[in-house]
Parts: sequence; structure tokens; C-alpha cells
Amino acid sequence: MLTDDGKHLYVSWDEYHMLTERLALKIHASGWQFDQILCLARGGMRPGDVLSRVFDKPLAIMSTSSYRADAGTIQGRLDMAKYITMPKGELAGRVLLVDDLADTGITLKAVVERLRGMPSITELRSAVIWTKGVSTYQPDYHVELLPTSPWIHQPFEGYDELRPEGLAKKFAI
Repeated sequence: MLTDDGKHLYVSWDEYHMLTERLALKIHASGWQFDQILCLARGGMRPGDVLSRVFDKPLAIMSTSSYRADAGTIQGRLDMAKYITMPKGELAGRVLLVDDLADTGITLKAVVERLRGMPSITELRSAVIWTKGVSTYQPDYHVELLPTSPWIHQPFEGYDELRPEGLAKKFAI
């Protein structure tokens, strides 16, 4: 649900799953065939996992991080993992890069530039659930364009502040 001022978007688990499924349908409707999925951890792990299952394609993971300050709302220096984790082989062929959103576009653009430098990748496309209006990178696939670039409150963010003690209280352990 987008707030009246357009500055915050609150997403429930049901909405999140529906949007991920709509992303899968958009990719499928394009007719593009890909060999592997590379998701960006952490935000791209959930949609990457679902797409990997729906398309029955291997899933690779690359860790990136840029949001650290002020409860993760201030973008800092971009860190990209040196290695990509995958069950076997190397990232090669036609690769679908998945993240949850194109916020400023800095992370996706940097990862795309790195991947385009890998001779084993013959084609690369990107997919996200949301693209913000301020993004400098336009993914090949997205479900929602957010012109006001709101802060997206995703359903799993409650775990950012939850610790084992809080879980114990929840279950009266």
C-alpha cells in the first residue's frame, strides 16, 4: 500500500509473492530463454529462489551490500563479493540477474558491468520487482515502476530488528 504522500510503500507477504509471480510471467511472456539465474543477496534471494523453481534453472548467488547507516536507509559504499556461489560449474551462457529492486541503480549497473566483462556469459538480462523513478539503471524486466521513488517496506524487514530473545518471547519459551 502506497502512502498518500507517495514516500512509503508497504508490502505484505501476499503482495510480495504475487509480485514475484507476476515477474515470472513477464519474463516467460518475453520468450527469452536463459540458462542460469544469478540473484543478488540479500534482496534478490527470495525472488531468485522462486524464479529458479518456476523456470527449473540453477541458482547462483552474489553478495552485495550498500545500505548500512540509519537502519539501512542510507546508501554507503558498494561492496561486491569477489566470488559467485553456485552448485557446480561457472556462471555461463544466458544469465538472468535478479534483485528485488532498482533503487538508485548503482548496484545493478556495477554488477552488470562486472558480468559483461566475463567471456563465459553470452547474454545477460536483469529482472526486479520494483524500479524506482530515480534509478539510473533500467532493468530488462520489472513489475512496478514507482515514479515517486518511495521507501519500500518489505514484509521480511521485521527480522532486521528481531533477535532470538524476541522470538523466545513470541513463543513464550
